[in-house]
Amino acid sequence: MGRTRSVADSVVIDRSPLELYEMVGDVTRMGEWSPENKGATREGDGAAQVGDEFVGSNTRGRVSWSTLCTVTRAEPGREFAFRVHEIGGAKRRIPAGIASWQYTFEDHDGGTRVTETWTDDRPWPDALARVFDYLATGGKTFAAFQRGNIRRTLRRLKTVAEADVVR
Repeated sequence: MGRTRSVADSVVIDRSPLELYEMVGDVTRMGEWSPENKGATREGDGAAQVGDEFVGSNTRGRVSWSTLCTVTRAEPGREFAFRVHEIGGAKRRIPAGIASWQYTFEDHDGGTRVTETWTDDRPWPDALARVFDYLATGGKTFAAFQRGNIRRTLRRLKTVAEADVVR
């Protein structure tokens, strides 16, 4: 059986689509709600634009790594997406298809339904991916692991967005 290559989840947040887009599109803030990503660095302020690159800093347990990402969609109030295409340490990253992340924002009963989607872009054979996933996640597939991360990310985004005035 082939591996699951995409998972998604949604939450309704009491903020406008544009406010939430501006939060998520400011990748330097991602560490406020992501369980693994500790934020990103990039040139410029505010929401990133299509073609912008940023470096994400990530930690899982005792392991830390960085990723080079490129924004692929940036439609204020509607969609923000990026592709992770290099992974490694702070000074050296390996070019490779890793994953794509997408956030969509839809009006919903006076708030916004935010949907986060992870897509596995690794061109690896399924058997190799299963072995790597098991080792990297403590016994899960990346799809199952990311499903939990997405759920936690969306809960934290909701908490942060509804508790504070959006910057």
